[in-house]
Formats: sequence, structure tokens, C-alpha cells
Amino acid sequence: MDQAEQLRNVIKLRNQNFVDIARVITVTSGKGGVGKSNVSVNLAAKLSQAGKRVIIFDADFGLANVEVMFGVVPEYTLADMIYDGHTIKDIITRGPRDIDFISAGSSVDGLNNLTPEQIHFLVHKIDELNSMYDFIIIDTGAGISDQVMEFVASSSEIILVTTPEPTSITDSYSLLKALYKRKNFVPDNSRIKIIANKVTSRDDANIVYNKINSVVMQFLKGKLEYLGYIPSDPSVERAVRQQQIVSICEPSSKASRAYDDITEKLLGNEATQNTVKKSIAHIFSSFLKKQ
Repeated sequence: MDQAEQLRNVIKLRNQNFVDIARVITVTSGKGGVGKSNVSVNLAAKLSQAGKRVIIFDADFGLANVEVMFGVVPEYTLADMIYDGHTIKDIITRGPRDIDFISAGSSVDGLNNLTPEQIHFLVHKIDELNSMYDFIIIDTGAGISDQVMEFVASSSEIILVTTPEPTSITDSYSLLKALYKRKNFVPDNSRIKIIANKVTSRDDANIVYNKINSVVMQFLKGKLEYLGYIPSDPSVERAVRQQQIVSICEPSSKASRAYDDITEKLLGNEATQNTVKKSIAHIFSSFLKKQ
């Protein structure tokens, strides 16, 4: 039995034994500059305020958006665990309000050359996060690179961040079109939720959602869920410039209140998640096998 088969058996056994696993939410976007990482950190902040144990995995290899927004430089990254023997706890960095995060650093090139033993070790260590957290938020890179698409295709709960700009809507559809073409993506086992960012009104957000959802229904025979919207708000830009999180530094702002609504919706439908709940180990196992 090879390492990959052993890994699949471990994940299958976990599912058969009904072991509770952390809820994994993958946040992505069709292009950069739409506020994807901002959404990730603010959702994490709101979930933490709700009493949930939250960690962000910054999978935007090389750009380190999360640590920039937190204003915290991690001592160790994913590469240090793979190559230097550090534990999963060693590479976890504490951000504001007890929000933890792991930085992938620039280790994506090294992931192409991992041995089966190293892959087994990495997935086994990543799996430890299930007992440590209630929510794991994967902040992917932007666009439709193989790395991004593999994270998205392997996930059961996906948040797609878009804006009213025509190019953002087009790029969001391009991502979804590429996703539906992937052999390992099973639409019935995944829920794709739209957040409309930088909108002027609720009606504006509904238009954004309806545009994307209509083409997905017509051409991909799929369906998206509307999770909510974040209004254009100067407080967001102020927070970014100060390397702060708007939900924390300006809790009464329009953007912060919008994140309250989205988080409440996320927590409210927790009990109605689809039965195929994919663990962080499953997602990383699929990702690494494609590298």
C-alpha cells in the first residue's frame, strides 16, 4: 500500500467514525484587488468574537496578504514544518483578538518536489488543526492558477468575493467555469456562496449576484448562494492603511455591521451544511497530489 492510499484510508476512517472536524471555508476571487483577504480576516474576527476558535491559512503563496493586514510577521511558515522539523503549533502565529494564522510563505515551489513520506507527514500535521479549531479559513490566491483551483475544487464550502466592476464579474464567472471543468469538482458536494464587496447598496449587491448566478445556471447548470454584501466604506481603507481590521478598530462602521450580518448567516446555516464535509486533511491531500 503506497503513501497516498494510506492517507486516503486515514481520512476515510475519520469520516466513518463520525469524528467532528473543523468547518473549512475557502475564500477566493477571480481577480486581485476585490478585497478577498480583507473578507477573510474580517470574517475570522467576527467568528472569534462569536466565541469560535478560528485560524486562517494564508495560501496566497509568496504574497503574505494576511500577515500584512495583521501587521504581524510570522517566525515560521509552512516550509519550516516540512523541512526543519517544526511542529504545527510552531508555525501558528497569533494575530489580533486571538485570531491565529499560518503563512504558506513562498514554499509552493518546494511542494512540487515532496516525497510521499513528506506529503504524508505534512497532511498528518495539518490534520491536527481539526482538534484545535472550530473554523479554518483558507485564503487562496486570486485568479485561476492551478494552486488556487485545486484548493477551491477540493473544498465543500466556498466563498467567492466579487465587486460590481464588469471585469470582476467576468473574472468570477471565468473562475467558476474553470472550476466546473475540473474532474475532481463535484457540484453536489460543494456550496458556492457569493459576497458582493464594495457595493453602493443592497440592490447593487443583488444585481451582482443575479448576474453571476444567472450565467452559472444557464451555462454551467449550477446554482450559487447569496451570502451578503459589504458596502463601500472609507473606514475599510483607513483600517488597511493602518494594518488593522475594520471589524475590530471601527466596530460601528457600515462595513463592520455588514460582516455581522454575514457571520450570523454563516453560523445560522451551520446545521444545514451538505453531508459531505471535507476536512482540511482531505483538501491538502488533494492539493499536494496535484503538485
